[in-house]
Amino acid sequence: MANRRQVAVLGLGRFGQTVARELTRLGHDVLALDSNERLVLEVSDDVTHAVQTDFTDEEALTALGLGKYDTAIVAVSTNLESSILTTVLLQRLGVRRIVAKAANELHGSILQRLGVSRVVYPEREIGLRVAHSFAAPGVTDYLNVAPGYGFARVSVPEQLVGKPLNALDLHKSYDITAVALHRSGSVTLNPSASEVLREADELVVAGLDDDLERLRASFAPPEMP
Repeated sequence: MANRRQVAVLGLGRFGQTVARELTRLGHDVLALDSNERLVLEVSDDVTHAVQTDFTDEEALTALGLGKYDTAIVAVSTNLESSILTTVLLQRLGVRRIVAKAANELHGSILQRLGVSRVVYPEREIGLRVAHSFAAPGVTDYLNVAPGYGFARVSVPEQLVGKPLNALDLHKSYDITAVALHRSGSVTLNPSASEVLREADELVVAGLDDDLERLRASFAPPEMP
């Protein structure tokens, strides 16, 4: 893998375990750390290295060679003191890129002031995705990329099956762009306007939330009399 990186994941709750496993699957060299032996054992077979340690101990992090890692992901947020101390220690060791999980806006603000490369709010992001999927029938997934703007994956309604993509006139009618077509497990980026839509197709579209909502409304099945 040309861009193989050394990544340390500190904290092996559900979020940390998911990140560690996926990074390993993508071909990166992952060191997973937690003070809880059970959590370390849960991921030990799925990552490059898994070590039980106190990652708020600078000597322990130094002994593990954390200063040589490209990226560190601080995946603990329930203990504010632990999160902040770990972030500071990683900076002192010279880790170039630190991604930190935040429990709330205040926590995130502190992490940003510390100068981390990126703050993530997993619970908030999942909440947005669930809310959009729940409120919009036909929307199977949603990703917020900026306030009021996002990507949505929408199921092609029955009435559009057999028609070309340009029949939807997405840009002119909704100010929305189709960025990908998901069909039978494969994805086509920037699908052709002449692409004929099939049953079970899904479109990945990008636009303002209000415009995505208008598209969702037009895709909704007609109400029964």
